[in-house]
Amino acid sequence: MHKERKTDYLIIGAGIIGLTLAKRLKEVFPHKTIIILEKEDDVALHSSGRNSGVLHAGFYYTANSLKARFTRDGNFAMKKYCKEKGMKINECGKVVVAGDERDLNSLYELEKRGKTNGVEVKIIDEKELEEIEPNAKTFQRALYSPATATVDPIEVCQALKKELLDSGAQIIFNDGYKKRLSSNSIATQKGEVFEGGKIINCAGLYADRIAKDYGFCGDFTIIPFKGVFLKYTLADSPIRTNIYPVPNMLNPFLGVHYTVTVDGGIKIGPTSIPAFWRENYCGFENFKISEFASIMGYEMKLFLGDAFGFRALAFHEMLKYRRNHFVGLAKGLVKSINTEGFRQWDRPGIRAQLLNTKTLELVQDFIVQGDKNSVHILNAVSPAFTSSFPFTQWIIDNHISYKEVRLP
Repeated sequence: MHKERKTDYLIIGAGIIGLTLAKRLKEVFPHKTIIILEKEDDVALHSSGRNSGVLHAGFYYTANSLKARFTRDGNFAMKKYCKEKGMKINECGKVVVAGDERDLNSLYELEKRGKTNGVEVKIIDEKELEEIEPNAKTFQRALYSPATATVDPIEVCQALKKELLDSGAQIIFNDGYKKRLSSNSIATQKGEVFEGGKIINCAGLYADRIAKDYGFCGDFTIIPFKGVFLKYTLADSPIRTNIYPVPNMLNPFLGVHYTVTVDGGIKIGPTSIPAFWRENYCGFENFKISEFASIMGYEMKLFLGDAFGFRALAFHEMLKYRRNHFVGLAKGLVKSINTEGFRQWDRPGIRAQLLNTKTLELVQDFIVQGDKNSVHILNAVSPAFTSSFPFTQWIIDNHISYKEVRLP
């Protein structure tokens, strides 16, 4: 073991939540020290840097949820930050289209949720839809969200990294959490010892593992789902607005949709394919037998019990590995598009989805657990990127007391 290093706040994980939390802490407690521990060689190399870059408006989520509380304000805050830093932003909006009459009730439910959450949304007819996005196709009605936008998530995270380093925070790369030594100290993979007045777990795909070391997350585990996009590579621009289907309201996935990127590009996706280990991006890369055994065990339980329709979900998601099937799902959302343009697969991402191991239900909301020594941010999945600024401020207000940060 090396010499113990002390800091007021020790943050594990340099994704969007770890970075925005550190930024907020520096603003609230400018004289306190912050160390961010990151196992990779840069920030945002997992979910935060692999997401679609969509800034959601906040109409998907039930009014009593943390997601509902923070998505609307987070949309505004992230746009403001991007504009202040001179970063790219595409305020292209979003339309949610209906496939048939059965989707109309869900469409009106989304409108109700949006208005309850204070989000600007509007039910529009086919003529109004044509004015907003001429290529979108719907059954009678659609939902329009003008506040939805897209940014470059890597550009955002790199700007946060620079701001933090300029403010005196430290980010230690290529070294990650290994084990808990005490309520306030940890050992890293390289044998370093860190003591924090407050240890804050923002470890994404491994947040549940760390939380369990501290006695939390007892009824939960992370089940990873792989998300992949197909990029449109032809020279034309057949779509100018994000086009989404009406989602299945029983699970947290939004279905295959069109995303207009920050530079005007188009991609379809994502998949929600059950993954077999936590960083199951490609082939046997990052394969870990213990993770495989544990995750397969839970996925078999979900399959046999058909929890939340897991059998059909798994079957339909696996079909999306076939490009023609994947493109065909998106084709139904538009009047016309050259499907031959979708030939390039984008980098896959992994959703760190929390599962309730007792009820076998997917957790829909963010979960934060902790005590005076540690805080654990769990299920920080979409729209965590959009929600990050108000969400991390709420974490500080509710889980991090100034008086608790006291080093000997």
